[in-house]
Amino acid sequence: MPPPEPVAELPVRQVLPALVAALADRGAAVLVAPPGAGKTTLVPLALAEQVEGRVVVAQPRRVAARAAARRMAQLRGERVGETVGYAVRGERRTSDRTRIEVVTTGLLVQRLQHDPELPGTGAVLLDEAHERQLDADLALAFGVEVRAALRPELWLLAMSATAQAERLGALLGTAAEPAPVLRAEGRAYPVDVVWAPPPRPVDPPHGLRVDPRLLDHVAATVRRALAETDGDLLVFLPGAGEINGVAARLAELAGTDLVRLHGRQSGAEQDAALRPAAGRRRVVLATAVAETSLTVPGVRVVVDAGLSRMARTDLARGLGALVTVPVSRAAATQRAGRAGREAPGRVYRCWSAAEHDRLPAQPEPEIAVADLTAFALQLACWGRPDGTGLALPDPPPAAAMQVARGTLEALGAVTPDGRVSGRGRAMAAVGAHPRLARALLDGAAPVGARRAAELVAVLAEPASGDDLVATWRRLRSGTEPAGATWRAEVARLRSALAEFPAPAEHDEQQTSRNEQPAEDDEQQTSRNEQQTRRVRGPGGGRAGVELPDDLAAGLLVGLAYPERLARVRQPGGQAYLMAGGTAADLAPGSALAGAEWLAIAVADRAPGRRGATIRQAAVLDEATAREAGAALLRREREIAWSGGDVLAREVERLGAIVLLDRPLDRPDPARLAAALRDGLRQVGLDLLTWSPQAQQLRARLAFCRQALGGEWPEVTDAALLDRADEWLGPELAAARRRADLARIDVVAALRRLLPWREAGRLDELAPERLAVPSGSRHRVDYSDPAAPVLAVKLQETFGWLDVPRIADGRVPVLLHLLSPAGRPVAVTRDLASFWRTGYPQVRAELRGRYPRHPWPADPTVAVPTRGLQPRRR
Repeated sequence: MPPPEPVAELPVRQVLPALVAALADRGAAVLVAPPGAGKTTLVPLALAEQVEGRVVVAQPRRVAARAAARRMAQLRGERVGETVGYAVRGERRTSDRTRIEVVTTGLLVQRLQHDPELPGTGAVLLDEAHERQLDADLALAFGVEVRAALRPELWLLAMSATAQAERLGALLGTAAEPAPVLRAEGRAYPVDVVWAPPPRPVDPPHGLRVDPRLLDHVAATVRRALAETDGDLLVFLPGAGEINGVAARLAELAGTDLVRLHGRQSGAEQDAALRPAAGRRRVVLATAVAETSLTVPGVRVVVDAGLSRMARTDLARGLGALVTVPVSRAAATQRAGRAGREAPGRVYRCWSAAEHDRLPAQPEPEIAVADLTAFALQLACWGRPDGTGLALPDPPPAAAMQVARGTLEALGAVTPDGRVSGRGRAMAAVGAHPRLARALLDGAAPVGARRAAELVAVLAEPASGDDLVATWRRLRSGTEPAGATWRAEVARLRSALAEFPAPAEHDEQQTSRNEQPAEDDEQQTSRNEQQTRRVRGPGGGRAGVELPDDLAAGLLVGLAYPERLARVRQPGGQAYLMAGGTAADLAPGSALAGAEWLAIAVADRAPGRRGATIRQAAVLDEATAREAGAALLRREREIAWSGGDVLAREVERLGAIVLLDRPLDRPDPARLAAALRDGLRQVGLDLLTWSPQAQQLRARLAFCRQALGGEWPEVTDAALLDRADEWLGPELAAARRRADLARIDVVAALRRLLPWREAGRLDELAPERLAVPSGSRHRVDYSDPAAPVLAVKLQETFGWLDVPRIADGRVPVLLHLLSPAGRPVAVTRDLASFWRTGYPQVRAELRGRYPRHPWPADPTVAVPTRGLQPRRR
């Protein structure tokens, strides 16, 4: 290979000899070099001179992969596809002469899965290792294991500007001997930092929302930078919506081209944004796709809004949400470096130095917050379902992995023990998220292979608008801006659907196929559909029936996201209930308003909201919803306590959505009794009618338990509920509803609890009434089991020398002595003492007030009476 053409001295050149020596000695290393140091382009060119086979460079983004390949080819004076080529999803430019191939990390993972030995590859370079995307973590972990077990001669290099180098070195090496870390010090060119916070406070981002005042300030900062500097500007914004917002605010700039750069554009549009415009200044409005591994020609100034967009997953609801967060300090460094790639530059940061110090040091790794379904499938295909033993920078969160494995098992991708199934390998071979792969495989027969591929391509890259079918039609007609990218993805999916090869094999077959006469669409579709019928799983119940677009889209979305099948709560409303149990609302003015059924492709939940907002969906009917969500269909006879009474019905559900609900004519008596017991436990014993007699009997039983223990039953609420079958069994067996409980004879039921040997002694041990000297029989109050009370007028107790005792003489009653008016004048268990000391005082106080009642001087020998003394004439 001839040496590359001369280029300016870049910092990484100084460490190339040491880097080559370290790799030759140890086989793995870490290179830390600042933005613009030349690591992405010069290191692969240097290593290609030292190894046999290809140098594979893995980039996290497609636009960066293509740009890096073009730059290296330019340095060699060649076209892309000769010595230097690239391969990204749906596009490949390589040849037999290619020695350096730039790929996305996702494609590298697929190749490792297909053939872990990576035949023909001499070195693997993992660029921008600090970004911590899931595919990057997998590529690192798989590469380390391949070197250890299969290819010790394979060189493995991790590169970054801001990585935690020692940690990477430990992962690439061994516990005893970490991989060496080499550093290229200094920038290619210096970059001045200008702190440019908004003049007035702006609201922090909330969900996807960015305060419009911040966009006003970014636009003002762009105008300031244009006035104060030379060269092109690169403006970092969190998403395409903010790019359009700032572009609208800068629409009147004269002599300046506004260029957009984001991940939703086609490859051609992205490539065009990286080409300078002769004679005119450019303002490139970009998302994080321009953060790393890119040189945007002519850029001397960066304006950084300081925000980034991240995907978060709500595990409980199975919803993803994009949130806007402040950038990390590492990302801010990367962004600033874009200004110093070709000459000294300047960065305007739209925040203060004090705010900068409070930013997180590194971006949050994707493994901590993202949906791990595809990640878990890759681990299962690798033979490490839980990731144990792999050199992952961070272990996957247990809860997220549990949800991911449950999803994969429901899709048929893994077995209950976590091992990958043949169906799972087919899903992985599709190269899409497992949910979308399932939709493609199972949906191709009922909707047609071509339409299935088109719809899955829409789902893989959701476009604007909440009506999925409308988006699909715009893409098919070519009126949607991302149409070229979409068509490339459709072609890739159709090819995968037809043959299901492993990725590396597919790459070679695709190259060969490009040299053959092209099939027309009808020929390829026919072949695809034949292959689909051979491999497709459940869900294709309408094979041979042409579904209209709405139902075709709804079926595909439902196959991918069955828990997001949703039915409107009120006819004509905008509130829906998803099969997974989550509430969801259409945005005001939605084109989908009024639909009874939706298959929701995209929904998110803003912080602080209980429900979700529907971002993209397709209209479908109940029959299609049943077909798509067949695994969630349940028909049951429900007999349960609900809403304060027994509910006995036959119900059919699609997940949480009730499809059929009708009363049961002849419910099972045993299940009715169980439901009534549940009602008693939930509501309590107040469901029964507690007459005074029942309350008195319960109190007497409680007294016997307190005084005598042994076999006497416990009659607390908890005890009675636990033994409901014993004392309420016959009544529960005959009851059907709450009203039947209120008619139960509680006295008769409670007596079933009495021990048979003691039942006859209840009246003796705990009498309802006691006789007093006057001849009256007064009720005993057992409300307090420890102190039964006998309340009686004082005159009726004359002649009593002691209080009566119950419970075989063990417990004296507590005597409440009443005045003639029925008010307590004394409480005592020692009547003899009361006669001696208490009675004289009571007599003195009350005899004048109640002169017609007897007040003898010696009550122990007086005649007890219930009546009055005769009036004196």
